[in-house]
Amino acid sequence: MADEVKKVNPKAKWYVLNIRTGYENSIKKELQQRIEATGLQNKIEEILVPVQKKIFVKKGKQDVKEDKLFPGYVLIKMELNENTWDIVKNTEGVRGFVKTDKYPKPLPEAEVKAIMKFMEVEQPSYQSSFSVGEAVKITDGAFAGFIGSVQAIDNTKGKIKVLISFLGREAPVELDFSQVNKL
Repeated sequence: MADEVKKVNPKAKWYVLNIRTGYENSIKKELQQRIEATGLQNKIEEILVPVQKKIFVKKGKQDVKEDKLFPGYVLIKMELNENTWDIVKNTEGVRGFVKTDKYPKPLPEAEVKAIMKFMEVEQPSYQSSFSVGEAVKITDGAFAGFIGSVQAIDNTKGKIKVLISFLGREAPVELDFSQVNKL
């Protein structure tokens, strides 16, 4: 469905579906199969599970993970009529449309564009296996070879503050996660 070149339906608008949390991708797949089976690709154009890519750095290695922006919700671009309503509403796991009064409320195009733009931005995030008070060895930088204890961990920046003994005094040193190893 996504690979085909198709005509844009001027009556199609974006709607928000309330679905069973944790089943966003399987419900999207089920909806796509039902749309293809009924031949309504020109009425239901796109189904979107909003996710954001996050870069995790763990043990010095980068990994990309997708986090759902709105767990329990899926965006669907469709021409709302009796047939499309029935297909969507009668899909297992779909609780219903987000609506005002009795009718589904279309999502403004500007909001959809903002969500799509936000999805393109990769957010760095760091995970460490260190804990406060733990003994570590500095492996890189001016204090390479020093042993100290973890004083603070900042997962948002990928930084660790280590307390080392330097010139007879305890001194805090801020380092990247990749610059220290556990003992």
